[in-house]
Amino acid sequence: MELNRKPTIQEERLIEILLQKSFLEIPKDWKEGLRVRPMDDGTMGSLYLYPQGKIITDRKFGKQISDFQFTDVDGVEVIASLNVDSDGNLLELDIWKTDQ
Repeated sequence: MELNRKPTIQEERLIEILLQKSFLEIPKDWKEGLRVRPMDDGTMGSLYLYPQGKIITDRKFGKQISDFQFTDVDGVEVIASLNVDSDGNLLELDIWKTDQ
């Protein structure tokens, strides 16, 4: 898998849902140039987010701006959270699958 890649359509849709639930003012063209990199999270699906393709690795966590709970195709409850860095830029899509 490519280290820094474009998000899949499903990942993009999930980020969009989380953005709509947040109060963050984000540019309408946020998808343009967005790159993602999978986190080492035990294959849950969490992603580091790099707006405008700028791969900056020393950003600091700012806050969680929204979350969303849903049932995955395998019947497992999933909590997705969207986090921004200390400058208010997209930082992480954090995915947590509950125990069955």
